[in-house]
Amino acid sequence: MASLGRVKRLISICSAIALLLAFIGPLAGQAGAQEPTGPHVIVITVDGVINPVKDRYIERAIQEAVDGGAELLVIRLDTPGGLLDSTRDIVERLLASPVPTAVYVSPAGARAGSAGTFITAAANFAVMAPGSNIGAATPVSATGQDLDETLASKVENDAAALIRSIAQERGRNAELLEATVREAASYTAQEALDGNVVDFIADDMESLLAQLDGRTTQTPAGPITLEVEGLATRDLDKNLLENLLEFLADPNVSFLLLTVGGLGIVIELFNPGLIVPAVVGVICLVLAFVALGNLPANWAGVALILLAILLAAAEVIVAGFGVLGIGSVICLVLGGLFLFAQFGDASPTLPPLSVNRWLIVGTALATGGCVLYLAREAVKSRRQRRVGSNQSLIGKTGEVTRI
Repeated sequence: MASLGRVKRLISICSAIALLLAFIGPLAGQAGAQEPTGPHVIVITVDGVINPVKDRYIERAIQEAVDGGAELLVIRLDTPGGLLDSTRDIVERLLASPVPTAVYVSPAGARAGSAGTFITAAANFAVMAPGSNIGAATPVSATGQDLDETLASKVENDAAALIRSIAQERGRNAELLEATVREAASYTAQEALDGNVVDFIADDMESLLAQLDGRTTQTPAGPITLEVEGLATRDLDKNLLENLLEFLADPNVSFLLLTVGGLGIVIELFNPGLIVPAVVGVICLVLAFVALGNLPANWAGVALILLAILLAAAEVIVAGFGVLGIGSVICLVLGGLFLFAQFGDASPTLPPLSVNRWLIVGTALATGGCVLYLAREAVKSRRQRRVGSNQSLIGKTGEVTRI
């Protein structure tokens, strides 16, 4: 019977995972808005950290522009930076796009920081809103700390070569763009315009299209002269899957998912047959690893968090009198601190990433309390089973109260 119960629980967990995948799968194909008929301009908004989700979004937008016959793709950009791999992929897509592209750093107060500088420079047309800024692409570690001299030189030279090649391809000021990498230079919209870092300044989308009208640009398909003034614009929003992945691509969310997933498994081990904690735990763990796939996670931190889960389970199962529970809390704290710590090559375009320290402390205390409670309940349960054992009744005298 116990074996049958375990099989049923396994089937329930697998069914939950299958339902999750079945739910997520169709979300990938959902479009953002109804496509207008005739010539039009596609507009997308890219804000926050540049990551694989943003790369996927821009790739889809370029394909939509090609398939729908759009005259132009406009990327409204506001970013502090992001992953170098994703940045390189986006740069490659912009340079290879058969549809002309314009990166518009907007609204007022927006920035094209670090990775955003590379992306803006790679577009056919670089445009900024008044009050925006661009630059500050000096390499730092993912925790925001300066790199050691050898590593900094290696990463800096690589990033400088990339931005020089972009500048030469798009006819921009290579010297000023390289200074954003080597000297952390940052420019206002007017300074960027005067230095030939960007093409012009636009107050709004209408002004942008009016100033682009009649301009000629080179694409892999050949030179194209834009006729975009007065054209209908189509806002292409992220689909549901991209929004979900964007939500998951947050250091705090990924840490919480790992922790909650582990606790769900521990609770199921303490009370087999509940099923719900196991299902929730497995789903959270799956989503956590999806999230970590979109972040520069340090797998030593992940290993420490998983070890914390194992120690918590051991504390509940074998009643380690608190030693294993304390070890679990320590591993959880260290795992949270190391989860996005970078000990190797850094990303020169990545803003500082870390799990909120108060979240780590609060989660560790809550986890420790939960494990302590479960362990005490497990000890009580074992004592009650010993006291109520049938073996203790052998040889005793009983009194019949009813026949």
